[in-house]
Amino acid sequence: MKPHPSAPRSGGQLLIDALRVHGADTIFCVPGESYLAALDALHDHRDIRLIVCRQEGGAANMAEAYGKLTGRPGICFVTRGPGATNASIGVHTGKQDSTPMILFIGQVGSDAIDREAFQEIDFRRMFGEMSKWVASIDRADRVPEYVSRAFHTAVAGRPGPVVLALPDDMLVAKATVPDTGPYTRVAAHPGGQDLQRLRAMLAEARRPLAILGGNGWSQASCEDLKAFIAANNLPAAAVFRRQDLLDNRDPHYVGDIAVGMNPALDKRVREADLLLVIGARLGEWTTNGYTLIQAPCPTQKLIHVHAGVEELGSVYQADLAINSGMPEFAAAAKALAPVDGNAWKSWTAQARADFERWQQPTDMPGELNLSHVMMHLRKRLPENTIVTNDAGNFAIWVHRFYAYTGFRTQLAPTSGAMGYGVPAAVAAKVVHPDRTVVCFCGDGGFLMTGQELATAVQYDLPIVVFVVNNGMFGTIRMHQEREYPGRVSGTDLRNPDFAALARAYGAHGECVVRNDEFEPALERALASGKPAIIELKIEQEAITPRTTIAAIRAEALKTKGG
Repeated sequence: MKPHPSAPRSGGQLLIDALRVHGADTIFCVPGESYLAALDALHDHRDIRLIVCRQEGGAANMAEAYGKLTGRPGICFVTRGPGATNASIGVHTGKQDSTPMILFIGQVGSDAIDREAFQEIDFRRMFGEMSKWVASIDRADRVPEYVSRAFHTAVAGRPGPVVLALPDDMLVAKATVPDTGPYTRVAAHPGGQDLQRLRAMLAEARRPLAILGGNGWSQASCEDLKAFIAANNLPAAAVFRRQDLLDNRDPHYVGDIAVGMNPALDKRVREADLLLVIGARLGEWTTNGYTLIQAPCPTQKLIHVHAGVEELGSVYQADLAINSGMPEFAAAAKALAPVDGNAWKSWTAQARADFERWQQPTDMPGELNLSHVMMHLRKRLPENTIVTNDAGNFAIWVHRFYAYTGFRTQLAPTSGAMGYGVPAAVAAKVVHPDRTVVCFCGDGGFLMTGQELATAVQYDLPIVVFVVNNGMFGTIRMHQEREYPGRVSGTDLRNPDFAALARAYGAHGECVVRNDEFEPALERALASGKPAIIELKIEQEAITPRTTIAAIRAEALKTKGG
């Protein structure tokens, strides 16, 4: 522990000093009068980069993206009621995506709490369900203690968000108290007996399938996992928006498991005699509403490895449940003597062949084909490019046709929240200024947080944002046509000129309506050295790579007898 400081410090100073102790190098915020003392303390600590955002939802999403990219808690500061409610979307994503992050919220003074003071809100009730821990630091002398606990809690077991309220009188009060030491990650390790049983179950299998997912991974642990998969010749799939856990060019990678997945992979999951699920929760989206894998007792044998002990057995009863952090399991699995993978040699090869066929470009209505766009990006972008995306049907083309080349080349919300893409791209460029960062958004999602393009311009972060414009909330329209065919209500959009909007922000802007326009537009955007928007105008009929609005409507009318 550090020596006892010789002079008292304000709560704000103690807070910023505590963040420095724990290695925080970036804070995302929207400033508020409720935490001015913390902002003032930052004035003298230029080793912490302050990224001032335009809306708290953007700031929280940036902190969440930082946590995904680094494995360290992303830090976000917002003001009380309005700031906290705006930031809640990032906290919810952090919960569902198992991302370490800490949200600090300026709070009303201690003398006004529980009087419905100006912008007051009960943070414990508001954030209790969507975070690992919620607390209020009511005394300046306890700041180091609370911040240390916040960091430990955010990264321990299944990672997740922590929320701390900061009463404004606490931030100006002074205390003489020592700093703590830096946090250390606490994680479970797989037991020797569990590993031997895993090996025995694998040796008995004839149609095994590894399913990779979750958070808490590192570059090294992904390499260890890759070695384990290769040594045992296992086919390996990734769950929704975790496709970067294994290089998609690896001969053992066989695709992603999510709604709209490759029908051949869907069939393979059902026919497997052993599922080795590493890191994934097996939530609703991964299991197609808990139908792809039967709950609570799967028909396949199930080995479930997860960092959170509370997750094991919560939905699925596994034949073997292993509570372990991902780096700890991957290292142990790599060291395990491999079994004879020749027993399923053709099973793995066929699964890979299915995936390669699935990645071939498809036709779509209109003059601009998104599979053509993805094929060009695969050839043109550097291997370590970070691809972020928002929620929406447009993302199906990204998931299906792009090839993620390794750890943290994909950054997207498994929570399915709209408005994630642009803030995530900004955070990615802050963390990795030397890497190319591109973002895919729909026209609906972009206008939820697109103002963070101003943040990219302010901090000279040259991201490229592809806005897929079909003039509607596409996912909702798809479901609408299935349930109420031909009765369009509330899903049409009238959009601005996105290229002109980019230029108004001081960014580069382009609009693409045909395949032959895309490549030169991309080159101009990359060469501009500025943040850029490339608007991709597509037909409304192009709702997914497999069907059209007209086909969905016709099928629904046929089914409903319309």
